[in-house]
Amino acid sequence: MSTPDIILVHGAWADGSSWAKIIPLLSARGMTVTAVQLPLTSFDADVAAVSRAIALSQGDIVLVGHSYAGAVIGQAGNDSRVKRLVYIDAFAPDAGESAGSLFAQFAAAPLNNEIRPDAEGFLSLTPKGIATLFAQDLDPIEQTMLHATQGPINGAALGGTLRQAAWHSRPCFYLIGENDLAILPVEQERMATRMNATIKRVASSHVPMLSHPLAVADFIVMAAASSC
Repeated sequence: MSTPDIILVHGAWADGSSWAKIIPLLSARGMTVTAVQLPLTSFDADVAAVSRAIALSQGDIVLVGHSYAGAVIGQAGNDSRVKRLVYIDAFAPDAGESAGSLFAQFAAAPLNNEIRPDAEGFLSLTPKGIATLFAQDLDPIEQTMLHATQGPINGAALGGTLRQAAWHSRPCFYLIGENDLAILPVEQERMATRMNATIKRVASSHVPMLSHPLAVADFIVMAAASSC
């Protein structure tokens, strides 16, 4: 089987530069890589952005989603050319669920206290939230960059529900950040187990693609090469 194309999908409070350390690692291994820019204005708009990237791809596809994007790839991944789904510290809703509905069920969600809405319903993270709960294993310069470049997300996007969860019909792979304080590891474990995903772990915060890029790249390569 030929090497599938890799489509990387960022989460809330981020943009395509979340994958800046991953793209060259995958490209060096001969993979064709696209990093989607989500508008973060609504769930349907985000799914449509991923669907456009899928349409432009030339071959089979591995969809990779971080955080909120786990919900997005769960819906967009129903395209027949998507062969595998990779979740990086990500939400994994079933049909009728959303990232927000899962988050509301978590026993502990300390990030809630560091989310700030604006007058139009877009949510941003505070500097403290990024430094202590979101990316605590990055250096202060990178944390400042994350705060300055974060993509505010419309709160309604987090409530966008899946109509059909692609993970029921495709092999799934889930990388758990063992020091994640945004989506606690125990919650990640529950979601990954429900999907019957292949699970690996990394000693990372919520952003392993920035703090442990080689581990994330290796995990994506493994998923792309899997015969399951």
